[in-house]
Amino acid sequence: MGYNLISNLIYFFVFLLGWEIGSFLNCVIYRLQTRESFLSGRSYCPHCKHILSWQDLIPIFSFLILKGKCRYCKKKISLQYPLVELATGILFIGVFRITFPNFLLSTFYFLISSFLIIIFVYDLKHYIISDKIIYPVIGIALFYNIFSIKTLINYLFWAVLAAVFFLVIFLISRGKWLGFGDIKLAFFMGLFLGFPNVLVALFFAFFIGAIIGIGLILVGKKTLKSEVPFGPFLVTGTFIALFFGNQIINWYLGFI
Repeated sequence: MGYNLISNLIYFFVFLLGWEIGSFLNCVIYRLQTRESFLSGRSYCPHCKHILSWQDLIPIFSFLILKGKCRYCKKKISLQYPLVELATGILFIGVFRITFPNFLLSTFYFLISSFLIIIFVYDLKHYIISDKIIYPVIGIALFYNIFSIKTLINYLFWAVLAAVFFLVIFLISRGKWLGFGDIKLAFFMGLFLGFPNVLVALFFAFFIGAIIGIGLILVGKKTLKSEVPFGPFLVTGTFIALFFGNQIINWYLGFI
């Protein structure tokens, strides 16, 4: 009973940490677009530019209390803000479950997850994977893997292979099917996931991308010539591989 209570409390605080980090990630996503520093300066309403007080910055609760509107100008607050906060909290719990009690690995995965959330949302909104985000996350993955020479060589090999695969698609389509940022993201995926999980991630990225793409065409939201950001699908595939990669691979090997 006591163990379960302590365990639940730990997960609760991990979720709260994710909430707070998610709030900061929203700030980063917004200021990447405006090219402001996200390390200084107070948060403000993007509509009326009014400086926000602490009551306006409580993750999720402020959105609910204010009924999704700015306290000052009454303009609607984007659903992005509570969704990112909630998603970060849930992802942090998932990361903690698969890494506990290795706190170094937990910290590494928390960092990677945070960068991936930024990539997901920013590419979804602006159709671009910012170099200010993708290069640091590649550097973090490289630095972590550098502790093991054999691991580093193996992961680098799959990183290059994934990037080359995407580069070929980029060159064949002349940049119409995916952007150059997707090549960098594919390199990161190989570096982070290694073999065989990177294959799981890429499979689900293409599979989910195809399903959603077809769905958008069927409902008239997109056409065959419409541009659809691929980064969110790559990020989704990465998380699927991170949390369920081994189970999926074992199921597939048992199935065949």
